[in-house]
Amino acid sequence: MGKNKSKSKLSIILLILIIAGSFFVYTSEIFERNKPTIELNNNGYWNLKKALNISITDESGVKLHKVTLVSANGKEILSYEQYIKPQQLLNIEVKPPRSIFSIKEKVIRLIVEVHDVSSWNFMKGNKTIKEFKFIIDKKRPQSSILSNSYKITRGGSALVIFKIQDENLEDIYIELNNKKKFKAQTFYGEGYYIALLAWPLKNKTFKATIVAKDYAGNISKTHIPLYIKQKKYKVSKIKISDNFLKGKIADLAEEFEETQGLTDSVEQFKMINENVRAKNEKLIHDLSSILPDTIVKGFNIKKMYPLKNGKVVASFGDHRKYLYKGREISESYHLGLDLASNAMASIKPQNFAKVVYSDYNGLYGNMPMLYHGLGLYTIYGHCSSTNVNVDDMVEAKMDIAKTGKSGYAMGDHLHFGVLVQGIEVRPEEWMDREWIKLNISDIIEDAKEIINKS
Repeated sequence: MGKNKSKSKLSIILLILIIAGSFFVYTSEIFERNKPTIELNNNGYWNLKKALNISITDESGVKLHKVTLVSANGKEILSYEQYIKPQQLLNIEVKPPRSIFSIKEKVIRLIVEVHDVSSWNFMKGNKTIKEFKFIIDKKRPQSSILSNSYKITRGGSALVIFKIQDENLEDIYIELNNKKKFKAQTFYGEGYYIALLAWPLKNKTFKATIVAKDYAGNISKTHIPLYIKQKKYKVSKIKISDNFLKGKIADLAEEFEETQGLTDSVEQFKMINENVRAKNEKLIHDLSSILPDTIVKGFNIKKMYPLKNGKVVASFGDHRKYLYKGREISESYHLGLDLASNAMASIKPQNFAKVVYSDYNGLYGNMPMLYHGLGLYTIYGHCSSTNVNVDDMVEAKMDIAKTGKSGYAMGDHLHFGVLVQGIEVRPEEWMDREWIKLNISDIIEDAKEIINKS
């Protein structure tokens, strides 16, 4: 009996030890069972020029990592390291292989192997092996200009048509020296693109570059050879009277939330002329920056003249400086052309268009906004009434609104504005039949002829 009791006690003790040992193994950090995680932030393309960044995490810590390139040339270790001090977070920069010029295939493999310091798996630890495939693309996109406007004037527009060749093309755009980007649309056939450009009025210099980027990160840049024509714009010093502040400005101040609580007339004027104006212009810029992803077959635009017998009463580009009692208190730029004829005269655009906005817009008053294609928009400010709604299609010479003095207007007139992808441009160019022919129509026809012959 004594021996049996001793055996039972020993069995119980062994069972307790096994349970305790098992509990320790399953709960102790040194027996952590989670495998290392491997992340590579890449879209599956590699130009073999830029380094790859691999992120590795592990609870117990990484003791070893190895990165191996597998190609037709065999295997090549690109990164290998054993760590004396385990690392829970690693960011590894994998540089391009030494055999870069001998790699000819389009697809290669990258194998990442990671071991941690856990005592799990009979002291062998946890291991993760992950394979990544890359499409190899070492060539930059090929870019060539087919046709473009001869010149561009400060505050004006130009057109360019070009060809891009790259089987992995990701993005194309035209970038100015002020970092403004213009989108391009597919033109006429695959691989051809068209875009209107604008020289922002406030920029003293201009340079435009076609930028093409592929998924592997290869970039090509092509300068657009435009003749640069400087133009000086009028600077007006406008004296602000107390009657004006107590009259028109006081009325407007009741209307805008930005001026609520302001009692000083000069501060009201500054807030309206700067903050409210910026808000109204942002709406215009946001709407006119939209470029539909459509194929352009042509662009039949006619001379614009929306107000019959309209007389120019204020020019585009006028830099206005406002003085009160001899002190400059604010400034602004006039970014359209003011036309006046009879009171509540009919506004009739000369081109087919789609209505993208028709509502009240602060200083611009009642303001229809039309889209004519190719990133070209027109606005019609200070209207007394409008006859169109958003998404309406406007036929040439349709009566869309009546002139008026809504918003920030002293008398009945039309504020006529033209924008190219969110940038105000000189309406005078688009009101000139010869300018349109030389800078738009002829450029398109020349490009079509080149494409048809290719």
